Amino acid sequence: MTEHGARPDWIAADWGTTNLRIWAMAGATDLATRSSDRGMGRLAPGDFEPALVDLAGDWLGPGATPVIACGMVGARQGWTDAGYATVPCPPLGALPVRAPSRDPRLDVWILPGLSQAEPPDVMRGEETQIAGFLALNPGFDGVICLPGTHTKWAQVSAGEVVSFRSFMTGELFGLLATQSVLRHSIPAAGWDDAAFADAIDDALSRPEALAARFFALRADALLNAGDGSAARARLSGLLIGAELAAARPYWLGQPVAVIGAEAVARHYVGALSRLGLVPVQTDAGATTRAGLCAAWRMIRETAT
Repeated sequence: MTEHGARPDWIAADWGTTNLRIWAMAGATDLATRSSDRGMGRLAPGDFEPALVDLAGDWLGPGATPVIACGMVGARQGWTDAGYATVPCPPLGALPVRAPSRDPRLDVWILPGLSQAEPPDVMRGEETQIAGFLALNPGFDGVICLPGTHTKWAQVSAGEVVSFRSFMTGELFGLLATQSVLRHSIPAAGWDDAAFADAIDDALSRPEALAARFFALRADALLNAGDGSAARARLSGLLIGAELAAARPYWLGQPVAVIGAEAVARHYVGALSRLGLVPVQTDAGATTRAGLCAAWRMIRETAT
């Protein structure tokens, strides 16, 4: 039973590399949520079912409870390889794949990701957020930006993902800030809005100078005792600015929606606003749930 004393009709699951989040669902209504740090990166293939049972626990009844999952749980290293649908196609472009399970209380379905032949690209998990955004904003035509470790820019038209590009901006920030010479100058926290905005402009105007601008952060700390908060914001601005320069064919002259965690999404919204756009920011959790609801309905319709 959930904390409200009700047993869910089904369970929605967002299972990424780092974390697992599940929602107890009554139709399209979220009854309760739980999360753990047992993401795909910490699990062997045989560990996924026990990890889900441990977290869902008393939500499971005597019969089989449908579980609709998205994210890296469907990767080759995940519970089962859910494959990819090839764009252009709807964000839920292929039927979910049933995952093998021993526990009779589970009926697990995993959503496929999306792939692109040229230039080669893949996404897994973001397609569910795109599907959820379109369910919440029917008729949207434009570009959806999904910031994260590997930020995605997706061109959406007539309910389909037409094309997309991935940028390793978040991962590069983490590597530079913690594993390069910049680790001596970039603190784990802190921010400076003015330094971020200046770095965005700098990277957009001269993206070819990015490597030199990085080392200048270290030199400034050594020679001028540069402020660590400003350095952290400037590193982020340089990377996001270079990404925006490369993604210009996507966002230029287009309606743009940004889906992501508040901490990172607001930086993209701020950067895009400096370019004269009026981006719409949407909560990642809400769009993920809406996308999983759309997948649940698709499975029910297919079954009937």
